[in-house]
Amino acid sequence: MGDEDMIGMTGRVTGAVGPGLVGEVIVRIRGGAEHFLAHPAPGSGPDRLPVGTVVTVVEYLPPRTVYVMAVYDN
Repeated sequence: MGDEDMIGMTGRVTGAVGPGLVGEVIVRIRGGAEHFLAHPAPGSGPDRLPVGTVVTVVEYLPPRTVYVMAVYDN
């Protein structure tokens, strides 16, 4: 799976994501669902993304790390 394949995929926060935190998201991929370590995307704001927030992947660092931002504004 290449970087371009992960970018733009949506997922859901399963462990809070925010500044100074390494969170976790679950993304539906390859016919199943996989967990990735997650950081907030640069410039996405200082807010924390709580569990349950729908996010989109803006950067992928193989093998299991993504940078994400919220899909919807609160």
